[in-house]
Amino acid sequence: MSPDELVYLGILAASIPVGFLFRFLSPSAKQVTALLVGLSITIGTCHFHTLHSLVTVIGTWIIIKSSWQYAPALSLAWTFLYLLFFRLVTSFGLPSPTPFANAVQLLLTLKMVSVANEVKSFHSEKKKEVSSFETKSPVIGCLAEELSFYDLLSYSYCYIGIMTGPFFRFQTYSDWLRQPCPRELPGWDPCLQRLKLVPVFGALFVVVNSLFPLAYVRSEEFLDRNFFFRFFYMIAVFFVFRMRFYAAWCGAEAGCISAGLGCYPESALCKPGGGPTVSYSTDPRGGEKYDFKTIQNIDCYNTDFCVKVRHGMRYWNMTVQWWLHHYIYPNAPFKAYTLRAGWTMLISAYWHGLHPGYYLSFLTIPLCIAAESAMEAGVRSKLGPQGQNVFDWVHWFLKMRAYDYMCMGFVLLKASDTINYWSSIYFIMQVIAVCCIIVGRALKGTKRADREETRDGKTKKTE
Repeated sequence: MSPDELVYLGILAASIPVGFLFRFLSPSAKQVTALLVGLSITIGTCHFHTLHSLVTVIGTWIIIKSSWQYAPALSLAWTFLYLLFFRLVTSFGLPSPTPFANAVQLLLTLKMVSVANEVKSFHSEKKKEVSSFETKSPVIGCLAEELSFYDLLSYSYCYIGIMTGPFFRFQTYSDWLRQPCPRELPGWDPCLQRLKLVPVFGALFVVVNSLFPLAYVRSEEFLDRNFFFRFFYMIAVFFVFRMRFYAAWCGAEAGCISAGLGCYPESALCKPGGGPTVSYSTDPRGGEKYDFKTIQNIDCYNTDFCVKVRHGMRYWNMTVQWWLHHYIYPNAPFKAYTLRAGWTMLISAYWHGLHPGYYLSFLTIPLCIAAESAMEAGVRSKLGPQGQNVFDWVHWFLKMRAYDYMCMGFVLLKASDTINYWSSIYFIMQVIAVCCIIVGRALKGTKRADREETRDGKTKKTE
């Protein structure tokens, strides 16, 4: 493991026991302590580059106070433009940010766009109440009161998930501060449940990474190996990639659980990232069962064993997927699903960074989605139950290989390295995807022609 990874591991490990201590604090003490701990972590790892995150917060605050109506769009433009400056900062003669500063900036960007949307919802609902001359019950997930700069600052630098995620809305943070009887909420059992496989993920990461180092892909010797070895190598690389994030995100979720963040009754029907979707009781002594779905960032089983490419995205980095689905996808300048998905993937690639490998990988996803849609309509719909079962297993196998393939762009980063690897296995996944689109659409067209021919035959017989 690299020194940076050891620092991340140390922060994650320390956040779990520290979280349990927060259950003993009052709301005001919890808020200031979480802020101070988060600032200490940020300054200790980012140093001078902490100013980048502070400028982002101040800029968002100015936008919110100047024009709450346009705050969502303006905050998105502001934070994403600042991300561009942040990544090109060396061009302006400033020192290159640390990886820790980059992690803080990524999560902060999500938070600032989200809080701007929450503020707009708050003012919109308040305006409706005034115009209708009646007091309405609070909207689920809507702010209960005006946001202060201190609130924004403490939310931005709350130590929980400050570098690793998961993303959570301001409302989730506010609910955490004001939890009634936090010591009565579940903690140890769900925390241990989330941590039980982390040693396994960590061990597999270390072992397989040592056997299949990424650097070997860039060597001339690698290209001399046979096709099957080169093809298998991407499976090993994606396995290492998954084990690393499974361990990190399960650990990050455990840090949230220990502090009680994102703990809601099961009856609240929470969504990862979004929180409750229906009204719920806030008294933990009422016999309700609780869960931590609001801060769930990874579903390891379904990531590996769901059938479709589009479903795989739902179970990976789940809180960020919620953010993309609610703030980016609905505002895409296209109506078609595939084009909207492409736009969302483009924004996601930009959020991750400027490396061409991100774009090559993310923009392959819409092609894969189009392929599986074509094959479902043209092939699967014609099969019986047993045939559909076989189809789904083949679909699952190809889904995993598609993610293996796209992962190479995500980890190699450079366009030349990514294309060199993809060309070494003959761009196999793009070729398969295009063939599936052609075959699926051709068979779908055949089915439509047969249906029309049958309808014409019935018409003639009637005549």
